[in-house]
Amino acid sequence: MIKENLRQIQSTIPNHVTLVAVSKTKPVSDLQEAYDEGQRIFGENHALEMRDKHEVLPNDIQWHFIGHLQTNKIKYIIPFVSLIHSIDSENLLEAVNKEAKKHDRVVDCLLQFHIANEETKFGLNLEEAEALLNSEAFMQMENVRICGVMGMATFTDDETEIHKEFHQLKTIFDALKQNHFAGQPQFKEISMGMSDDYPIAIEEGATLVRVGSKIFGARNYNV
Repeated sequence: MIKENLRQIQSTIPNHVTLVAVSKTKPVSDLQEAYDEGQRIFGENHALEMRDKHEVLPNDIQWHFIGHLQTNKIKYIIPFVSLIHSIDSENLLEAVNKEAKKHDRVVDCLLQFHIANEETKFGLNLEEAEALLNSEAFMQMENVRICGVMGMATFTDDETEIHKEFHQLKTIFDALKQNHFAGQPQFKEISMGMSDDYPIAIEEGATLVRVGSKIFGARNYNV
């Protein structure tokens, strides 16, 4: 079923958009099935779970960390993570930079923005992001590379609201590109859209969509 789901999702995603298969809570066998169908990018939101899966699955997988990252867990993923979607503070970025330096790596990161009408979501606002990017501390960080932005829309059936929130993230991306990353081709990613709203995200300019339940089925909460 996973292979059929994956093929169906891929048929709805244009070539310029990358699919992140959100595999959190799913067993290794499910990831392997998606891998066998050609999927190479997987998203996890628990550092230890991601580390354990990385150790047993093929080494050409690109691992994206998509959840709220605790500073004390960074060390478990830094040796291999391809992209961290969820940088929501200067302190976190500094901690990632410090750990990446130990491994002589430059780790790609996205700045996470709070675009939803829900207080439970994490993320920066534009003013906070500008302050981070203008800070002396950021200027000294040589082991992280900001590649774009990430956001999560409100969990709602109101498509107008979802369009508005994703449009807001695209506007933030454009502002940062113009003011801080002009002429820097690595700043190109807009990570937005999940199983229920990724088509809207694509319409609003997403370059990365994070799809889990539409590929793997409902989340396993007992893991």
